[in-house]
Amino acid sequence: MLRSSYMFLVFAISLLFSEFAYEMAWSGRFHAKNNHDLIQHLRSSRIIKSDRVYEAMSSVDRGNYTCSGYAYIDSPQDIGYGATISAPHMHAYALEILEDKLCDGARALDVGSGSGYLTACMAMMLGTNGLAIVGDGRLGYPEKAPYDAIHVGAAAKEMPQALIDQLAPGGRLVLPVGPRNSDQVLVQVDKTKDGKIKKKSLTGVVFVPLTSKDKQHPS
Repeated sequence: MLRSSYMFLVFAISLLFSEFAYEMAWSGRFHAKNNHDLIQHLRSSRIIKSDRVYEAMSSVDRGNYTCSGYAYIDSPQDIGYGATISAPHMHAYALEILEDKLCDGARALDVGSGSGYLTACMAMMLGTNGLAIVGDGRLGYPEKAPYDAIHVGAAAKEMPQALIDQLAPGGRLVLPVGPRNSDQVLVQVDKTKDGKIKKKSLTGVVFVPLTSKDKQHPS
């Protein structure tokens, strides 16, 4: 959850600094012994639906992105500094939403990459490496725009216009919108080939707020 600013260039970018801690109304809490068993469970539960998301999450071991000792439980885990790595089912859900945009030659921006886990999965689907950039995630990263896919891992009080502007025609943005820890909704924003914007509310979620670096880490 980027409460602040950090980006990772997933052949484009990812604002890294906290990761998202959101969950849907899902009765998961599956306790797996390893990454393989966890991903198999998500697939058998139909959280993972596509082969590409399955392959990406199978290739990126969640155990390398948290030292909590509970990497393979389907729940959020603390990664320090008031940030978390989201529950695996939420990672899978986000990747499924963006799956058809994360293809070879595409460009993606991950705002608030936190542990870097989702960024790594996105990079696997794009067939490229990521680049970490420090900055204000609310402003995106215009230097590498436009993006075919943008993921935001912290809740914005209102829709960030800068990120919509940085979407490529045919691109998709997914982000949580709403006040801190209440009444938040995961929203999908699509930009049509002729530049029109279409928004769709997906599900209720809980994220840390998208805010400035000074508010996240006051001196």
